Amino acid sequence: MLKIVLPKGSLEAATLELFREADLEVRRSSDVDYRASIDDPRVADVRILRPQEIPTYVAEGMFDLGITGRDWIEEQEATVTSLSLLGYSKATSRPIHVVLAVPEASPFNSLEELKSHGGKLRVATEYPKLTARTMREAGIDAEVLLSYGATEAKVPEIADCVVEITETGRALRAAGLKVIHTLLISNTELIANPESAKDPEKRHAMEQLKSLLLGTLEARTKVLVKLNVGSEHLQSVLDLLPSMRSPTIAELSGGAGYALETVVAKREINVLIPALKDAGASDLLEIPLAKIIH
Repeated sequence: MLKIVLPKGSLEAATLELFREADLEVRRSSDVDYRASIDDPRVADVRILRPQEIPTYVAEGMFDLGITGRDWIEEQEATVTSLSLLGYSKATSRPIHVVLAVPEASPFNSLEELKSHGGKLRVATEYPKLTARTMREAGIDAEVLLSYGATEAKVPEIADCVVEITETGRALRAAGLKVIHTLLISNTELIANPESAKDPEKRHAMEQLKSLLLGTLEARTKVLVKLNVGSEHLQSVLDLLPSMRSPTIAELSGGAGYALETVVAKREINVLIPALKDAGASDLLEIPLAKIIH
């Protein structure tokens, strides 16, 4: 039913891992094969292509569903339907930033200040359309130089500044550059062809796949906690428990106390479990989750 296109390159490993965890494993004959399949009745065809191309292919109807970054959607000026943000990038769950960076010693500290740059500003970037729009809107006379990689190495001999992506800013700092402006904060997105998204059958399939992906992403950040507690300590334990809803409480046979279970943020568990034990909980279990579907 659905023709799906997934990103090759920096997002490839993280995307394939997400689909595997969501029980939508992507199968192909080799790691360099562009054709793939998913053993699911909702999926007719899978391709793995460069994320730069995906917005255009989805917009033109070559694929019903795709995953790419907001940066490439804006760069290609593609008309697509965004079904959801997906909370992952190349190495982290944080979005990437498309930034303008200049040499550390540069007197310029903002986009506005670059207006006083003498002569035409040379800007190297992999995002020529987005960069040109930004410079034009800021009233800066700029020559945008298309870069095919190693963009930060082009300053100062080839370019005066760069527009580049970063998750942490570490690579730019290592290259002796400082960020003076953020053009765009870009998340990975699940996108659809607008006409396909209007088709009831296809849209239903899209929403089902979206639920699996989002449920998997949320489950990465949560764990299930189970414990037993005596009646005399029940309230003390409840006061410590955050929950997506109210904790599930069941009375133990023979009036021996209560069994509790609840879902909590994984980042809090190293503090929470010792605190629960101190409050009177026993038989504590921390259980990983595969999906959380709301």
